[in-house]
Amino acid sequence: MASTLASRIEEGLPHPRGACWNGKGTNFAIFSANATKVELCLFDDDGKKEIERITLPEYTDQIFHGYVPDVGPGQFYGYRVHGPYEPEAGHRFNPNKLLLDPYARAHAGALTWDPAVFGYQMESGDDTTYDERDSAPFVPKSVVVDPDFDWKGKPRSSAVPWDDTILYETHVKGFTKLHPEVPEKLRGTYAGFGNKAVIDYIKTLGVTSVELLPVHSFVDDSQLLEKGLRNYWGYNTIGFFAPDPRYASDVPNSLREFKEMVARYHEAKLEIVLDVVYNHTAEGNELGPTLSFKGIDNASYYRLLPDQPRYYINDTGTGNTVNLSHPRVIQMVTDSLRYWAEEMHVDGFRFDLGTILAREPHGFDEQSGFLKAVGQDPTLAGVKLIAEPWDCGPGGYQVGGFPPGWAEWNDKYRDTVRDFWRDHAPLTDLAPRLCASRDLFDKGGRRSWACVNFVTAHDGFTLNDLVSYNDKHNEANGEDGKDGSSDNRSWNCGAEGATEDAEINSLRERQIRNILSTLLLSQGTPMLVAGDEFGRTQGGNNNAYCQDDEISWLDWNLEAKGEGLHAFTRKLIALRHDYPVLRRARFLTGEMNDEAGVRDVSWIAPDGNAMGDDAWDGDAKCVGMLIDGRAFKTGVHKRGEDASVLIVFNGGADGLRFTLPDASEASGWTLLADTDAPDRGEEDARAVGDEIDVAGRSVVLLRLETNAA
Repeated sequence: MASTLASRIEEGLPHPRGACWNGKGTNFAIFSANATKVELCLFDDDGKKEIERITLPEYTDQIFHGYVPDVGPGQFYGYRVHGPYEPEAGHRFNPNKLLLDPYARAHAGALTWDPAVFGYQMESGDDTTYDERDSAPFVPKSVVVDPDFDWKGKPRSSAVPWDDTILYETHVKGFTKLHPEVPEKLRGTYAGFGNKAVIDYIKTLGVTSVELLPVHSFVDDSQLLEKGLRNYWGYNTIGFFAPDPRYASDVPNSLREFKEMVARYHEAKLEIVLDVVYNHTAEGNELGPTLSFKGIDNASYYRLLPDQPRYYINDTGTGNTVNLSHPRVIQMVTDSLRYWAEEMHVDGFRFDLGTILAREPHGFDEQSGFLKAVGQDPTLAGVKLIAEPWDCGPGGYQVGGFPPGWAEWNDKYRDTVRDFWRDHAPLTDLAPRLCASRDLFDKGGRRSWACVNFVTAHDGFTLNDLVSYNDKHNEANGEDGKDGSSDNRSWNCGAEGATEDAEINSLRERQIRNILSTLLLSQGTPMLVAGDEFGRTQGGNNNAYCQDDEISWLDWNLEAKGEGLHAFTRKLIALRHDYPVLRRARFLTGEMNDEAGVRDVSWIAPDGNAMGDDAWDGDAKCVGMLIDGRAFKTGVHKRGEDASVLIVFNGGADGLRFTLPDASEASGWTLLADTDAPDRGEEDARAVGDEIDVAGRSVVLLRLETNAA
């Protein structure tokens, strides 16, 4: 290792954090409240040989910092942090362990699960022991980057209004790995995901905002690698500023490749939303590796048991919990969010286990430090913020509990819609979910878009599997089928898995159309999972987090079924865009507005009359939802001018005759879509009072024709 002349080192600045190149050299700054010394380690061009070790000379406001001339983009580096190794006191400093910079903008290399990456003597199983082996040969390195990128003068694409938003959840690698129109060398990469054929497909589908599973740098769990599996989903973050290099076709330029991908989506007027994991890291509990935060300042970065700080609070179920009560940790997370919004130009974030971010030592708090910090931030005010509002900690279920400005995944919508279409939920449960769950979200001036509706997500059955399997089939995960939820609320329609039975297949296809229609015609913000629009299957695996293979990758060889379903999905999305009443920003109340002379929503029985109290009881399976476009759209007392629609939901097995209701100024009804006859186009108007056939287990959408000029 080469020695370093003291004259080469300058004091530098304590801000900004990370490695910041100014064209002549690089400023290094790293927070630690409890360390005694920090050494910067520089590596050769291969990132394998440590060539210099430099003690950062200054310590200002708990920030170690120094400026090194002639160090620039492409330089591999890491830190060795000195301090007490006292696990019983919450301190796990060990300078034998090379540590990733929490603010590193790029990572290079993969983690090798060698005993040397643990701060203690791993073979002993005793985390109070101290390990002197050098971990540098086995861990990824941080990389100094050049942040310059020509965005053509556009800070970000024009944000898609929330009430126009349709989310599309997918995976960078899985979406393109088998895509025939993406060059083979680019499949599974940022560049591949930014390919014109991919963007054209997403644009043509009609969705507005692509939500990517985690792309922050993460590591593969050792127990998965031992089984020949991988952490495919990526919920095992180790770097909150670095795009994971495994998805780069050109690893040394992964940062630029990611930015180019985002730019291509913005050119197509599509948004990029990132699924982010700030609730825990890949370092696990007291028996986990020392890769970054644990060795920099364990007692600051993680929540530890107050009376036994050797051990971690595990509200995430992954071994550790990031300490969002610490101001420097809050700063790191908000700095990360601003970085991805300002420098990487992403349009929003979906927060994994979001409840944890709002948890203080006493529990979930709508006025937590993190939520306050985000709520007042002018940069973050312009991006989409979506919470997964639950975790496994005490009081962790908080659907509807986030403050104004946030949207939330609504699992009550998911469960109710699944139950309704398998005949396990009454109409009284379904109705409020169709109206953006006003009972949960209508407070503090929140809008209906705050309710993110979904029936499927990356976690669980695909839509095809939801109607094809009663039970999970996770044998490929190597956990004897014990992993994954057993509460799937699925129905296989009469056979488990693939079948040649034409009647069962026909029912399954209709059930898929029913669920998609419910999702895309409900108030609130819909989230569609990539592949559900053409019937993607995972063979009944409802927990494919470790399947980086054909189980998870999208198969683009669409058969007739897939092509027809794809066309029907595009039709539904187009209808949602064309009819503003399907995406009202204000919550529907059903109350009569005397000034407008209409109700914003009315519930219609099959006989064409308004649903009375007794009609909701008992065995009723069918209801019509009449959304009137003449109701006030905003707080301005002005009658709306949008078309009105009637959506008929029949969850019963039997078909029935539905009488088309009368409405103010009505002259008739025009059929727009029917899940029992997906190829039917718009048809001539039917008269008020006419009866139409509504098949068993089907959805019918109609438009009101009026006499108004």
